[in-house]
Amino acid sequence: FSQVIFALNQTLLQQESLRAGSLQIPYTTEDLIKHYNCGDLNSIIFNHDTSQVPNFINATLPPQERVTAQEIDNYFRQELIYKRNERMGKRVRGLLEEYPEKSFF
Repeated sequence: FSQVIFALNQTLLQQESLRAGSLQIPYTTEDLIKHYNCGDLNSIIFNHDTSQVPNFINATLPPQERVTAQEIDNYFRQELIYKRNERMGKRVRGLLEEYPEKSFF
């Protein structure tokens, strides 16, 4: 439960900084599309500074909060990136096996 409160507080702080103009999103939708089309989302998605998952880890946090932030970051990356990609891959494989003569790309 404390991790949820921590994550919400950090997300709110990040959003307040965005609104105040003291924090800028370092990529645009066009950047995401370009990297997707080039097959290189790693440079955006897996970079901690530009991840679509709120970045909870920063040097100003006390040591225990940094541990909590790292745990939350690892959880989100596992659930929102790796497991999502695995589910998508299984769906694509199923479609390709079900319709071997059809072109999807």
